[in-house]
Amino acid sequence: MSTPAGLRILRRRALARAPIALYRAGLGVLLGHRMLLLEHIGRRSGERRRAVLEVTDRPAPGHYVVVSGFGERAQWFRNVVAEPRVRVSVGRRRAVPATAHRLPPERAAALLAGYPRRHPRAWARLEPTIRAACGLGPTEPLAPHVPVVELVLDRP
Repeated sequence: MSTPAGLRILRRRALARAPIALYRAGLGVLLGHRMLLLEHIGRRSGERRRAVLEVTDRPAPGHYVVVSGFGERAQWFRNVVAEPRVRVSVGRRRAVPATAHRLPPERAAALLAGYPRRHPRAWARLEPTIRAACGLGPTEPLAPHVPVVELVLDRP
């Protein structure tokens, strides 16, 4: 089976990191509320790291849910597990302090099950990429292999 286009793009560092430049230039608003910039601390280096992620759900004001499409191997995921204090830029909000919480398996499974209904076109592109990145077959459930994280913005 061929590698999904999304995975080929994500494996090219320059392409995968290109949206970060928009946020750094103050133009993250162009990506709307479906994308966010997550600033986190490297678990080994202690350096500030950045990743642009898709918002898969917004269960409440100031709450953003993101999915680790590369499973537990994703560097951003490993970093927020080690240090959950992060900063989030989304829409007009820039570098807002937040806390990352990994969702329990049952809530993660429910969110992953509902995503294809809410965003069928996006899911048609994302599912093959996530399955390939996590080494999953076409019928294996995603929830045990794909971590889901809720980012809760700190109150001012």
